[in-house]
Amino acid sequence: MGYKTHVRIDLHIHSTASDGTLSPPELLDLAQSLNLGAIAITDHDTIDGSKEALAYGIPPSIKFLTGIEISANPPPSFSCPGSFHILGYAFDVDAPDLNRSLSLLKASRKNRNPKILELLAKMGIELTLNEVRNLTGDSQLGRPHIAQLMVKKGFVRSINEAFDKYLGKGEPAYVDRFRLDCEKTIQTILNAGGIPVLAHPFFLNMNNEKIFDGLMAVLTEMGLKGIEVYYPEHTADLTNYYTRIANRYNLLITGGTDFHGAVKPEIKMGFGKGNFSVPYELYEKLISTLNERK
Repeated sequence: MGYKTHVRIDLHIHSTASDGTLSPPELLDLAQSLNLGAIAITDHDTIDGSKEALAYGIPPSIKFLTGIEISANPPPSFSCPGSFHILGYAFDVDAPDLNRSLSLLKASRKNRNPKILELLAKMGIELTLNEVRNLTGDSQLGRPHIAQLMVKKGFVRSINEAFDKYLGKGEPAYVDRFRLDCEKTIQTILNAGGIPVLAHPFFLNMNNEKIFDGLMAVLTEMGLKGIEVYYPEHTADLTNYYTRIANRYNLLITGGTDFHGAVKPEIKMGFGKGNFSVPYELYEKLISTLNERK
């Protein structure tokens, strides 16, 4: 395979199907205008974004991977103070087990939102579900949308402030929810024909390299196939470290910007905060792995 040098890809993008501000068709049009070689729409706990993109039609100049970002529980023997997310790529969007699992996650998110609003009301922050729905339209309602409404109504100055003071883990309006077991998540993606990848390891907040190495050994045993090495928050040292870990466990290397549109205006699709870049050859290696499995 001839690698397309200097062609950027972005395998971590959010649409209006979860907490992004651009629709899947808008994302495809933007990716085309930015000359990106390959993208994946990886919405939180839903594949509606991928389905809408496929229905709209993928421009011939762009390689497209179905995608998702699933919030999961880490292995029982590991405590992860941060966010534990598994990305899934190139799966069958009609896989029954995947869709059943996502229905459980959707119901959990739906049941969580009224509880968050109740806690906010007790602190004098009056919001209604209808107000949030009017703001978000048909997207899957969650904490980022509540945060957007808090900004709009003047309760906080930014989405970050909403999470730091109220909605983040450990804050007064935080409500936990059901998450899939990480082994179940990995196997569900594999059974749908996809590639499971550990998302942004930086956000695990695991500062002990020995413990992180042990976690990767366990996840690889469970069937994990890759690690998101290229990410805007990863320093050069972290990128090199995660590359060594990926090579140690024979894992694929992926990367993306975690683009959300106006929610994170400092992050540009394919370019992160300016000089960020994910090489096209990583997409080709992922596709090569898929072809070997068939």
